[in-house]
Amino acid sequence: MIDSTLTRRNTPDDLISKFRSRRATAAVLGLGYAGLPLAFAFAEAGLTTIGLDIDSQKIEDIAHGRSYISHIPSERITRLVNQGTFRASTDFGMLARCDAAVICVPTPLGEGKTPDLHYVIDTAKAIARHLHSGQLVVLESTTYPGTTEEIVLPILRATGLEVGKDFFLAYSPEREDPGNSKFTTSTIPKVVGGITDNCLRVASAVYECVVEQVIPASSAKAAEAVKLLENIYRSVNIAMVNELKLLFERMDIDIWEIIAAASTKPFGFSPFYPGPGLGGHCIPIDPFYLSWKAKQFDISTRFIELAGEVNTAMPAHVVERVNDALNLAGKPLKGAEILLIGAAYKRDVNDTRESPTLAIIRLLEAKQVVVRFHDPYVPVLRSRHLSREMSSSALEKEVLAASDAVIIVTDHQCIDYQFIVDNTALVVDTRNVTRSCRRSRAAIVKA
Repeated sequence: MIDSTLTRRNTPDDLISKFRSRRATAAVLGLGYAGLPLAFAFAEAGLTTIGLDIDSQKIEDIAHGRSYISHIPSERITRLVNQGTFRASTDFGMLARCDAAVICVPTPLGEGKTPDLHYVIDTAKAIARHLHSGQLVVLESTTYPGTTEEIVLPILRATGLEVGKDFFLAYSPEREDPGNSKFTTSTIPKVVGGITDNCLRVASAVYECVVEQVIPASSAKAAEAVKLLENIYRSVNIAMVNELKLLFERMDIDIWEIIAAASTKPFGFSPFYPGPGLGGHCIPIDPFYLSWKAKQFDISTRFIELAGEVNTAMPAHVVERVNDALNLAGKPLKGAEILLIGAAYKRDVNDTRESPTLAIIRLLEAKQVVVRFHDPYVPVLRSRHLSREMSSSALEKEVLAASDAVIIVTDHQCIDYQFIVDNTALVVDTRNVTRSCRRSRAAIVKA
């Protein structure tokens, strides 16, 4: 059960010993796609764990054993809550009894693609109100190099406690991949960078309790840069493939065939795949954190900016392909009824953050198209990017037959694509999932 005893002053070795002996209490602040799996990893490692979030609905769901993240089973929540190693609360006063506080809150973009760190700042202030000697604080939210030292440290230091002696501060980037059954929180190597040597030693020891491998970085700033490199690497390469797709379409060359053939090279090539645009919290947003920071050093990050332009333009390309295909069929785009397959930003999850589906809906509705969507993981689609709430339509023959076109945006594995092809006049496939379908009356256009 949760230990109500407040943590007393600990030396680095005392705190490390407490975690290794599983006598410590850890708090994870922010119970989203990164925070909830991390909290469960701590709890499943035998550590008393408290999950904190300002969203009372999440706390209620957890208390009743209901999962709000599709790839996390409700049974896992129920088991951890019932065995007493995990509980969730909106009461940040519980930080006073915790030996570690890990920040996993969103870091969105503000106006002009500038970093919006208000969640990080508010959370750091909440921790500072309950900061005590011998406590570890770790930031996991993706951000620009220098955030931990320049933003979080001054807030904690204002308490009068000394970093590296009275409390310990580190950065460790989250590396969650929702829906990936091959890698879990515990099996993905954990990069850790501390403000001081003692901070690194304590943070590394704590994470060693819950993950298989810890990778120490020379500083918190270096660890912050690691996460950005990982996401920028993906963003730039996806943009390159998307740009090649546009070129190869004009040349009547199938980009998917080219990628498959190139992937047979056993060295020097890693496949990336085109799509209708980028989604999720990381790749569409995080690179611009570094782009913003680079301006302080009079550096223009041209690759980052160009990749963003290419990827952001892909939803418009999809709509253009739909328009062209309808014209060939003698139908106008205006007034057409179009069904989108998939609202989530990637397959087999219910995460709709920055999903390209949102942009495609906006573009189609601006052209007076009647838009519906189907997603088995997203029964209701709500977003600040949309003017209305939408409910998922059933994937039935009548719905498909009534649609002038079906756009496959997200390639969920549970969807019967042959059924779609058999019952639709026009399919616009942005994920190449119809490649193995038997051809029927449907016209299939890749986009």
